[in-house]
Amino acid sequence: MSISNTLQNAVSGLNVTAKRIELVSSNVANAATAGYARREAVVSSAVLGARGDGVRFVGVQRIVNPYLQNDLRFASGAAAGQDTRRMFLASVSDFLGSPDDASSLTGRLTTLEASLSEAAARPASDTRLAAVNSAISGVTSFLNAASAQVQTERLRADDDIATQISTLNTKLKQVAELNRDIRSFSGGDQDASGLMDQRQVLIDEISAIVPVRELPREHGQVALMTAGGLQLLDGRAVTIDFTSVSTITPDMTVAAGGLFLPTVNGEPLVGGIPGPRLGGGTLEALFDVRDNIATGAQARLDGFARELVERFQTPAADGTLALGDPGLFTDNGGPFDPLNEVGLAGRISLNPLVDPAQGGAMWRISAGLGATSAANAGDSTQLLALTTVFTAASVPATGAFGGTSRRLADLATEVISRQSGALANQETTVSYTQARADSLRSRFLSNGVDTDQEMQKLLEIEQAYAANAKVISTVDQLLQQLMGI
Repeated sequence: MSISNTLQNAVSGLNVTAKRIELVSSNVANAATAGYARREAVVSSAVLGARGDGVRFVGVQRIVNPYLQNDLRFASGAAAGQDTRRMFLASVSDFLGSPDDASSLTGRLTTLEASLSEAAARPASDTRLAAVNSAISGVTSFLNAASAQVQTERLRADDDIATQISTLNTKLKQVAELNRDIRSFSGGDQDASGLMDQRQVLIDEISAIVPVRELPREHGQVALMTAGGLQLLDGRAVTIDFTSVSTITPDMTVAAGGLFLPTVNGEPLVGGIPGPRLGGGTLEALFDVRDNIATGAQARLDGFARELVERFQTPAADGTLALGDPGLFTDNGGPFDPLNEVGLAGRISLNPLVDPAQGGAMWRISAGLGATSAANAGDSTQLLALTTVFTAASVPATGAFGGTSRRLADLATEVISRQSGALANQETTVSYTQARADSLRSRFLSNGVDTDQEMQKLLEIEQAYAANAKVISTVDQLLQQLMGI
């Protein structure tokens, strides 16, 4: 080996150590930077002809486990989606309250039952009849507000769907742009690691909305596909369109009209439902809230409202009523149509005939809604009949409850308990999915920057640098000796 070749080997070693030092410093500086992947230098032996010519810096390698990264994205998206469902269930559950809460549905029914019993003891007391009126209004206003709360949450979900789809479209286009930039860097033999870091952050954000699998393409580019096989990006990003609404009522559904599903490049989703194609993130969860979970909660409220209306418009409750006449509880002041149960909780109201504010008279509570005059002062027959209907058990006519015989108070408790039970189950699901995501995140981050390891590597680089510098120093001494001969 010639002296010049020895010098070339040492110089190439110094050049490579300089690159390695640069990467170590970058790793340490970005140890806490989101999306940053640890860098390592890729080197190989340099060969000139049949002779070794030192070491050559090939490029920079980002240390990422693609399989673990995909699993983490799906797990994180699932956790975010389940938490979206939990927030809706918590909102409605908080509004309904607990069975022992005086302001809850069961508490208001208890107040109504007590006011009926007290009025039956003194049927001529206007004060006690007014308390019955107030208690009935308390129940109806609560159901009205609960129904409005559910529809507000549905509208919020619809608004969030529009916002997230807009965000998704923007980020998909940004990933496509980064793909093109990375391709151009690759063609120019430049380090595109920084652009890949930015792309990783964007894809992570996309995966919270719609979990995606990252598929490698040539020149460092990637394609994105959902678990349901929906291609979101491969060269070009798809365009997802969605029409939001300004208001939502209980009767509005995708099937019945008024609400919409997204389209991809102008085409409806295969199967007509977003869940299987969008695969587990917050976007699917928002559709689930709007179209399934919230409508289930509304159905239970409507079913309970139907029981109130129908149980109090029977001859057992009021013998003065004609066939088809509304009882104390009405559908917006009129009779109830069993074919129009949807949204009844938002329409249920006190019969105007007993409401002085609407031209009615309270004495009809004790005399009967069809009575033409007040009952005798001590006649509590009608009030006792109302109390009996209130406390009696019967099989619910609505499909929102099971077919066993129950009292109104039992049904009210079921409305609350089913909502709180759904919330408890959802919180368990959230805990599980979040724990799984956290576990995968810890494993994924273990491949990140370890500053202790980087410091050890720096010591190795320092030794390699010193060794190459020593070779150059020795060559210099040899040349000086040769020149001195």
